[in-house]
Amino acid sequence: MTPREATATKGRGTVLFACTLGNSVSVTPAVHAVFGLFLVPLSESFGWARASISGVLGVLALVCAVSYPVIGRHVDRVGARRTLLTGAVGLALSIAALGLTSGSLLQFYATFAVLSLFAAMCGTPIYQKVVADWFEENRGTALGVSAGGGCGIGSVIMPVLAAVLVGAWGWRAGYFGIGAFILVLALPLLALFLRDRDGASGHAGPQAAREGLTLAEAMRRPSFWLVLVAVAAGAGGTTAVFSHVVPILGDRGVSVASGTAVVSVFALATSGWQVATGRIMDRIQTPRVAVPMYGIAIVGLALLEFGQGTPVLIFAGVLLGVGMGAQYGALPYFIARYFGVRHFGAIIGAMYSAVIAAQGVTPILLDLVFDSVHSYRPALIGVGGALATGMALLMLLPRYGEDEAPSTGALAVPCH
Repeated sequence: MTPREATATKGRGTVLFACTLGNSVSVTPAVHAVFGLFLVPLSESFGWARASISGVLGVLALVCAVSYPVIGRHVDRVGARRTLLTGAVGLALSIAALGLTSGSLLQFYATFAVLSLFAAMCGTPIYQKVVADWFEENRGTALGVSAGGGCGIGSVIMPVLAAVLVGAWGWRAGYFGIGAFILVLALPLLALFLRDRDGASGHAGPQAAREGLTLAEAMRRPSFWLVLVAVAAGAGGTTAVFSHVVPILGDRGVSVASGTAVVSVFALATSGWQVATGRIMDRIQTPRVAVPMYGIAIVGLALLEFGQGTPVLIFAGVLLGVGMGAQYGALPYFIARYFGVRHFGAIIGAMYSAVIAAQGVTPILLDLVFDSVHSYRPALIGVGGALATGMALLMLLPRYGEDEAPSTGALAVPCH
């Protein structure tokens, strides 16, 4: 290895570490993974219905759905580092501000709206843009390590941290502690190690020579809509279940400690399998490799609702983690293989706008069903149907590199 190659390898390693760390304190671990731990205390403190509290995830979905495509285009042009660091600071302060919530539901929603904008600025798709710029070889593995390793590890640490703080000092301390963790521990390391690749901003340099479709060109391909709907359907459902594991199991008489253990295993499995998905996709060159992973998640969903005993519920968490890891691991890889990386930020931003919209809607639907029938079971059946739909759509994807005629059918709809 030449000195230049050694320097490039070291640079990729430090950037991958920074992106993995950034993902560990992004919106999935810091908001979604802990949401179930705050749901019941907030409801009991202020008398709010669970569906009203889950409505903030709809705000998160709406703001991120609008913001991701805009932010993606911005970082394609000027680089991602400054946007990511600004977002991390704002996210930490916004989460801490949730600890100041009074009895006003409007205040709670307004704080979440601000939080959502910063969450989009330092979201997983923006970190994945940085990783895609730095890695040509083993890109799937690197994307899996960054998002899977980061979000998975964070989704283990954050619920444990929140559970300890909420149990000892109440839900306000939980929000303060999460914000402080991001601001004091994670941010300095991000500032030290995170950087854009030279030429990644669209000026002359390596990025200019890379191939890739624009967002408008990608949207004319059937594969764009197949990937978008398949991943949004799967990821929306499994993320909603992930954020509701504690109340789902609590309504069946399972303790908070056991529910939190299932969440932790769910997160670890998601982390590990997202890395595995990237590695598998680097080695097995077919998009259909993700299909059985959706089926595994359906089995996990059934065990979560009907299984008895902690070992069975832990196993359910593992299976659900395989499904969610496959969904989030496959998405950036599909984008790079089908559409290239030159406009990766804009395309993944548009894709994530649909995914985050699904993440926002499905938790509300889960709690609306619960408030109506006092059971999550009908909603979980619906999530299973969404996963089955995702499996069917993945089977329709073309082979990598196969020529596609521009879509003129029902799937070619404008992005709102």
